[in-house]
Amino acid sequence: MNDIACRLYSAAQVRELDRRAIERHGIPGYTLMQRAGVACWAEIRRRWPAARKLAVVCGGGNNGGDGYVIARLARGAGLSVTLYAIGPAATAGDAVKARADWLSGGGAEALLLPGGLDGAEVVVDALFGIGLSRPLQGAAAAAVDAMRSARAAGAGVLAVDIPSGLDADNGRLWGAAVLADVTVSFIGRKLGLETGEGPACSGERVFDRLDLPPEAYEGIVPMATLLAQEQLAHWLPRRARGAHKGSHGHVLVVGGDAGMAGAALMAGRAALRSGAGLVTLATRAAHAAALTTAQPELMCHGIEEPALLRRLMERADVVAIGPGLGQDEWGLGLLAEVLDSSLPLVVDADALNLLAREPIRRDNWVLTPHPGEAARLLRCSTAEVQRERPVAAQALPARYGGVAVLKGAGSLVAGQRLRLCDRGNPGMAVGGMGDVLTGIIAALISQGLPLEEAAGAGVLLHALAGDLAAAGGERGLLPGDLIGQLRRVVNPVVA
Repeated sequence: MNDIACRLYSAAQVRELDRRAIERHGIPGYTLMQRAGVACWAEIRRRWPAARKLAVVCGGGNNGGDGYVIARLARGAGLSVTLYAIGPAATAGDAVKARADWLSGGGAEALLLPGGLDGAEVVVDALFGIGLSRPLQGAAAAAVDAMRSARAAGAGVLAVDIPSGLDADNGRLWGAAVLADVTVSFIGRKLGLETGEGPACSGERVFDRLDLPPEAYEGIVPMATLLAQEQLAHWLPRRARGAHKGSHGHVLVVGGDAGMAGAALMAGRAALRSGAGLVTLATRAAHAAALTTAQPELMCHGIEEPALLRRLMERADVVAIGPGLGQDEWGLGLLAEVLDSSLPLVVDADALNLLAREPIRRDNWVLTPHPGEAARLLRCSTAEVQRERPVAAQALPARYGGVAVLKGAGSLVAGQRLRLCDRGNPGMAVGGMGDVLTGIIAALISQGLPLEEAAGAGVLLHALAGDLAAAGGERGLLPGDLIGQLRRVVNPVVA
């Protein structure tokens, strides 16, 4: 993936890129609009080659102008095209010319009535672009409902630049949003397409920079960057022939209170499969023998007195704490001992909930909350976290230090910069997946990766392994299935 395709921008930044293309690089706005229309039409032909009946829903802005171009191209190719104009027609800008070209070529505008999209094989959403910042109402809301109904009835849906109703900056919904099978975005990839509700609404994301020169992007720092699989070979090079188990680090996993031994076991297994040379598990005494039997490669210790943890930490390179830790006196005591050490930490699950009660700041840790845990850490609601996921992700290290991973669709890794993972699948929404991620990140830290790189690589590896495990179907996917795929993805250079 090229560098520009890995950058994620805000709506304001994309508008600036558009302005630069026109004013600095001499690309007429209507030329950009035509290129956008051509990109969308090519995607329609690729995805639905047999389709003969197209419905195009156009708003009055430049997004609608793209729709007029698409309609003209489809009509010229012999398709039956019905164009629905929603709201007042554009009175200025390139959309005026796009509309005029459509009408002068014999095209017409129809009124979208209930059931008007019935029978369309493909629906093009060209209603709203990246500027939407208010809830949809009236005819616009009705048009979105109609497009959603058409898709439910079997029509394919292509969104132009962004599904109408989705916020381009953060992936929040402004009421209902169009559900697209594919979204073709232009000039700069939008952060909101990749996180929050973005992945669910946008379907497959296709990016076309419309032949903007690389110089147009200079000096604009993206809001975030995508984690790319190509980076793994740099993060995880081939091992030296003379390496031994001590060369690859020692992970200490702390957790597994009564009834939750499996969480610590999964974290330990994930650390082993992610390349840690040694993994010790500190858990309840009643669990130690059973866990050793379940995974003989783990060195399991029963720890009932928190002070006994110190001798295990003396031999460790990193501590992963939280999986199955619980929030009673045992868990509190173990967390206090861990926080008293200078080791790098990966903090998850109940350790995060305990941290939210008595916040402290530390620079050498990775926090891995899901949205509910992030809300407790930030003293806000889960809904607030989800509405502004990029903001929430960056607020965590600002308040607590270190690096934060905000899990969910489009997981975000926040440290010195913001990174996003666009891999993974809904089958991973099952208990224990977070414990696996904790073990992976800890293993990478133990092998020498800096915290921010370990967090980013860990999130990406977790998602890639989850996608491999889901090849047989997402429903019923278990953390153990993902762990079984880790060895494949942590060896990107095998020759």
